[in-house]
Amino acid sequence: MIRFAIHRFETCLSTNDIVREMALRGAAEGTVVVAEEQTAGRGTKGRPWHSPKGKGLYVSVVLRPSAVALSLLPLAAGLAARGALERSHGLSARLRWPNDVVWEGKKLGGILCESGFLGNRLEYAILGVGLNVGHDLDDFPEDLRGRAVSVRMTGQNAVGGEVLLRQLLSELGRRLEILAGPGGGAAIIGEFERHSVFKPGDSVKVLDGNKAIYGAYDGIDRDGRFRLRVADDIRRFSSAEIVRLVEEGE
Repeated sequence: MIRFAIHRFETCLSTNDIVREMALRGAAEGTVVVAEEQTAGRGTKGRPWHSPKGKGLYVSVVLRPSAVALSLLPLAAGLAARGALERSHGLSARLRWPNDVVWEGKKLGGILCESGFLGNRLEYAILGVGLNVGHDLDDFPEDLRGRAVSVRMTGQNAVGGEVLLRQLLSELGRRLEILAGPGGGAAIIGEFERHSVFKPGDSVKVLDGNKAIYGAYDGIDRDGRFRLRVADDIRRFSSAEIVRLVEEGE
C-alpha cells in the first residue's frame, strides 16, 4: 500500500503544478498536495477548474506506476473519488468516461492525469482530483450553474474536507493496489463499468475534436479506451467527449 505524505497550501495556482515540481525533484510516490484554493486550476484540455477557497477538495498526488497502468489511472481515480464520496457523505455518484464524477447528470468532480517521460521511460504520473463540496449555486460561475453540482447541493451534509481527503487517499491506495496486481486492469475496468453513466448499447455522440461520431456504446477495452460501435465497425477512443443520446420514450 502506498504511504501518503500530505503537504498543505492555503492557496496556489494549481496543485498539479506544485506536484510536478516535486516529482521532478525526486519526490516519492504518494507525495500529496492539497490546497484550500486554486487560482489557476485546470481540467482536461486545458479548461479552467473553478476552485473557490474553502468550497472544494483540490488535491494532487505523485505516482510512479508502470507505463502499462498509465491509461487506467483516470478510471482508478474516478472510482476512488466515487468511493470516498459514498463513505464520507453517503452519496452515490456515477462516473462518466474518462474523468468525470457526476450526480444526476451534473458534474460533481473531475480527474486530471498528467505524466512525464524521459525518452520512452515513464518517470512519474500526476493524479489531480477536484471535488465540489460546499458550493451553493451562486458559488459557481453563471455558465456552469446548469452543469455543475456540489455535495451540499445534493442535500447531503458537506462534512469537513479532512474527512473526505482521508477517505479519498484510502480509496485511491486500495484501487492502485488492485491495479498493480494480477488481473488488476480488468478488475478496475469492470468496477468502472458498473458505476458508469453509460450502459452497453446506449446511443451516444462522440465529440472527437471538431468531429461528431454517432454510434452505440460497446464498453471499455483493456487499455481504458471507449469503444463505439458504428454499423459493423468498432472504433476506439483514448480521449473524447461523450454525450448520451436520450432515446424516444425515455
